[in-house]
Amino acid sequence: MPLYAVRWTRPHVPESVFDSVSQLQRADVGALNPVGFDGTLREATADAGAARDELSDFTVLSRRSARLEPGAHISFCTYFNAFPASYWQRWTNVRCVRLTMQVRGEGEISVFKSTARGLFSTVKTLEVCGDGWTQIAVEIPLSGLLDGGYFWFDAYCHPSVDGDKVGSDALTIRNASWQVPVADCVHRDVNGGNNQSAQSGSAGATEDNGGHRYGESDTYVGANRHRPTCSIAITTYNRTPYCLRQLKAVAGESELRKRLDTVYCIDQGSDKVCEQKGFDEVSADLGSQLAYIQQANIGGSGGFSRGMLESIDAGKSAYTILLDDDAIMEPESLLRSIQFEDYAKHPVLVGGGMFHLDDRTMLHVQGERFDRNSLKPCPPAGASYNHDFAVSPLRDSPELHARFDCDYSGWWMCLIPNSVIREIGLSLPLFIKYDDVEYGLRAREHGYPTIGLPGVAVWHQGWHDKDISRTWEEYYAQRNRWICALLHFPNAGKRYVFRMMYEDAHLGVKLMYSGMKLHHMALRDVMRGPGYLVDTLSTKLPEVRAAREGFSDSEVSQDVETFPVPVATFDNRRPALSGGELAKTAATEVMKAVLSRQDGTRDAAPQVGMKSKDAVWPSFDGVSSALVTTSDGNGAAWLKRDSKLYRRNLRECYRIATSLVRHWDSLAQAYRSADLASPDSWRVIFSS
Repeated sequence: MPLYAVRWTRPHVPESVFDSVSQLQRADVGALNPVGFDGTLREATADAGAARDELSDFTVLSRRSARLEPGAHISFCTYFNAFPASYWQRWTNVRCVRLTMQVRGEGEISVFKSTARGLFSTVKTLEVCGDGWTQIAVEIPLSGLLDGGYFWFDAYCHPSVDGDKVGSDALTIRNASWQVPVADCVHRDVNGGNNQSAQSGSAGATEDNGGHRYGESDTYVGANRHRPTCSIAITTYNRTPYCLRQLKAVAGESELRKRLDTVYCIDQGSDKVCEQKGFDEVSADLGSQLAYIQQANIGGSGGFSRGMLESIDAGKSAYTILLDDDAIMEPESLLRSIQFEDYAKHPVLVGGGMFHLDDRTMLHVQGERFDRNSLKPCPPAGASYNHDFAVSPLRDSPELHARFDCDYSGWWMCLIPNSVIREIGLSLPLFIKYDDVEYGLRAREHGYPTIGLPGVAVWHQGWHDKDISRTWEEYYAQRNRWICALLHFPNAGKRYVFRMMYEDAHLGVKLMYSGMKLHHMALRDVMRGPGYLVDTLSTKLPEVRAAREGFSDSEVSQDVETFPVPVATFDNRRPALSGGELAKTAATEVMKAVLSRQDGTRDAAPQVGMKSKDAVWPSFDGVSSALVTTSDGNGAAWLKRDSKLYRRNLRECYRIATSLVRHWDSLAQAYRSADLASPDSWRVIFSS
């Protein structure tokens, strides 16, 4: 519910919102006296408690209607109900927005707008009084919002007062909708050209007193008679229940299906979706809108590329949405991404945010950047990971009202115009990991940015219960990130020797010697050139799995009783460190590991037992061996320090890294000139 509606609370804007210079100063918590500390804590907990109250006086009647009881005061400044005005001003030609709804009862509707600082003001307050339905509309200019800002409305139902009746009827709202002028719609055709005829008419269009023609819509923006269709590509590998659930979700959304051309279900597993109970029913429901395709397992990049290729070859859809098989979608999000693309001034990629599946109000990220220093994903400038809207609603999170620019969107959900696919190609044949990163960077270089559009998201399993450094996936993560670097940072090789050494040292400090081997294997394979990616796309995984064998960290048992009882239990209590102190400590730990003479391979029992969440590099200081549970909680491995192997591995990494850097420019040229992502290249892969 906090993603849709929250209880109104007293507005509280921190002082830093008014003064940008204050953001440069370090907060001196130690300077607070007890009175000041208690006051700050009391105010924060009081507001947070009010925001988390159950909405007992607010009833959801249907998908598009709700009722407020007398005295209720509700804010729709929420993730899914606030209008991301800044993004519409920046990326579309729209210059005015209209809020419409039908209301009945007694109360007030207050419309607000915010700035990039998170400051907000009232646009208009409308009194509602009457037993019958009343249509209200408020037009808001879309200006002054390039840096950020939202539109939203709050609803207040007058309370009943004995003896002097102010109001007694509930306030009911239905069919609230944000609309934009039909004339501003661009509507690209399947080839990426502007469909000018689409701007001349509208299904059910209405005209207000200002002369703007708006489309009546059950979704995000105005409807239009000449709307292009969209295809959806879902790839799956032995996740048949999840994939079937996704197909059923699409089939059950009538508004989405009006814009849907085809759902391409690419099944690469041995447990076939078509053999699941219920598949025949959903297949019959979707009819010609479903294309079920079986192929060998060539990873997520192979599955999504097949969907892209089928979509552009069919030549009917203007857009393709890539959708993870195990994501739970908010159907409105798919419509919003389609309609935003309809109105975008130029073709853009529209990315969806990711909420945690096991913590539904926690937004992991809306869009990401690829940091050219660490060569890893990171949040957009000014943003951060994991914002919980149940604790900090959008209305009370001024930092979220800024507009954020990203490099790419994860392929849990991402809309790509088919004209862009035809121009820049399909995914690289990377199997898994970084295919979405590379595609976003490639699109941006061709002039097609990715927009992480607020209000567009899916729920997906987070990464907190997964440590790929302890799995075969480490190989693909390391190999593919360096291929991304070669493709998009062609003259930056020399400064990356440290980064390669850092990754190796980090794995070894955690006693992950199988990870070090996979890291070396990945770097060697990068130097084999682009042709190697295609040649081994369907055969590399068994080789990677085999490379991990023989290391203590890869010998996992689901029966912990097979291991000796650890001598001690790891105590994770340690002092917190600043960023600088953490970096110095890391360097110290690496040097200690390099100089160590410990040999855990001779331990009769693990020195410590360690939970998976504690298995970070500072925990292994002075530890000769540790029994560590796996990140999925289903087993454990006895990690053993081998100081000689660690030193040998670091030397080997330095040799490989310096060799790769020496050949950086020529390798970059080879990868950039290779025809890896073209439809013709993929057709060869699919036919083999």
